Amino acid sequence: MKEVDARGLSCPEPLMLTAEALKAADGPVKVLVTEPHQKMNVEKYAEEHGKKPVSTEKDGFYEVVIE
Repeated sequence: MKEVDARGLSCPEPLMLTAEALKAADGPVKVLVTEPHQKMNVEKYAEEHGKKPVSTEKDGFYEVVIE
């Protein structure tokens, strides 16, 4: 599984890194972000591109697995 660690980055960087990873990946992509709005943006982007995001709140950050 490809992992994108976008913790601490400002918008729109997490979204740009997510888009790049989804284009290059042939399986699920795990995205790590710090802020709730970043999590929502990544989830929305995934859904708009026909993918299923599953989010989990970890210790101080969010993990979004996109399948």
